[in-house]
Amino acid sequence: MKALYTSLFFLFFTALSAQDLPYRSIPDVPEGLYAQQAMARMVDGLGFRFYWASESLRPEDLAFGPEGEGRNVMQTIQHIYGLSVFTMTSLDKTFEAPKAADTYEELRAQTLHLIKAISDKLQRMDNVSLQKVEVNGLPFWYLINGPIADAIYHTGQVVLLRRMSGNPTNPKVSVLRGVVGN
Repeated sequence: MKALYTSLFFLFFTALSAQDLPYRSIPDVPEGLYAQQAMARMVDGLGFRFYWASESLRPEDLAFGPEGEGRNVMQTIQHIYGLSVFTMTSLDKTFEAPKAADTYEELRAQTLHLIKAISDKLQRMDNVSLQKVEVNGLPFWYLINGPIADAIYHTGQVVLLRRMSGNPTNPKVSVLRGVVGN
C-alpha cells in the first residue's frame, strides 16, 4: 500500500508543469536555528541549485560529457536522483522509490520533488529521530558528507558541463539569496 501511495505521489507531481516544480526560489529563512532546520536548508540549497542547473537543458546538453569513462549530463542527473533516493530511504525506511522516469522532464520533476520531500522530512524530525538515522550502519552525520554533499558536488558538474556544451545557466540566479534577479 505504501508503494502505491509513493507512486501516486510522484505521478501527480510529475504531471505538473515546470512552473509548479519546487525550488525556482529557495524557501524563506526559518525562525530559530535547530539542527533539523539547518539540514533542511542545506537540502533546499541543493534543490535550488539543481533546479537551475537542470533548467532548459537541450538534448545535446544531456548527451554532453567527458571522453572516456566519465558521466554525461543525463547520467549525472540520474546519479543525483539515485543519491536523493538513498538519502530519503536513510531518513524513512518505509520509503519506496517510484518507477524510473521515462523522460528527462519526468526525471527532473521526480528529483526536485524528492529533494523537497527530504527537506520536509528533516524539518519534521526531532533530535531523537535524527539520532536514530543510520546510513549503511553509520550515524546521521554520514548522510551530510556522503550523499547530500555528493549531490551538491554533482549538481556543480552539471553546471560546468552545460556551460561547456554552450548552454550556461541563467546568469541572474543568485545562489546566495536563492532568487533570480532582474
